[in-house]
Amino acid sequence: MAGRGRMGGFGLGPGGNCVCPNCGHKTPHVAGTPCFDQTCPKCGSKMTRE
Repeated sequence: MAGRGRMGGFGLGPGGNCVCPNCGHKTPHVAGTPCFDQTCPKCGSKMTRE
């Protein structure tokens, strides 16, 4: 299972951005907080990892 984090997650690391699939707004990824747990401040959609 190389490349997978704890508990089956993918663990992409602390860097990068979260991006809104609806409007394209980007925010910096916060370590320890998955992007899918964040909502877009512009439109309210769930964010995804870039």
